[in-house]
Amino acid sequence: MSHFKCQDSRINEIKSKIRVVPNFPKPGIMFQDITTLLLDPKAFKNTVDLFVERYKGKNISVVAGIEARGFIFGPPIALAIGAKFVPLRKPRKLPGDVISEKYVLEYGTDCLEMHIGAVKLGERALVVDDLIATGGTIGAAIKLLERAGAEVVECACVIEVPDLKGHERLNGKPLYILVESC
Repeated sequence: MSHFKCQDSRINEIKSKIRVVPNFPKPGIMFQDITTLLLDPKAFKNTVDLFVERYKGKNISVVAGIEARGFIFGPPIALAIGAKFVPLRKPRKLPGDVISEKYVLEYGTDCLEMHIGAVKLGERALVVDDLIATGGTIGAAIKLLERAGAEVVECACVIEVPDLKGHERLNGKPLYILVESC
């Protein structure tokens, strides 16, 4: 697991823009809200730039973004590194043939779907989301991509909730995060 920690001045700025919303979506959850980060163009750009700096030149051909907030960070990263963007969506959101993976998260169960043929055998993939908590969603993303024949190179998140140990559910895949939960 990698962290910038506070070695880069941009990290503190990014962390300061993340709002914590207690008891959302249910009692006991301390929701890490990135919408306040998105309202600050400099902080948003710095977030994307930090990921691009890490992945440029790493021969990644697929950036897979997890619905919904992975859709915010994934496309600009994909464009900047010359990769395609593959959306991993909730059930019944993609037209056509899909493969799916069910998973458990900290407040229920869900499922991710991906178009059949979106990734090819041997493509190098990066999984992007805003946050890792229990690791269920990112774990499902890894399984989907690997079932389709991709090699998952790394997973990248803006925020980690370290107490929930989600990185332990990634089957040894590297995890790169910018900040720990506030």
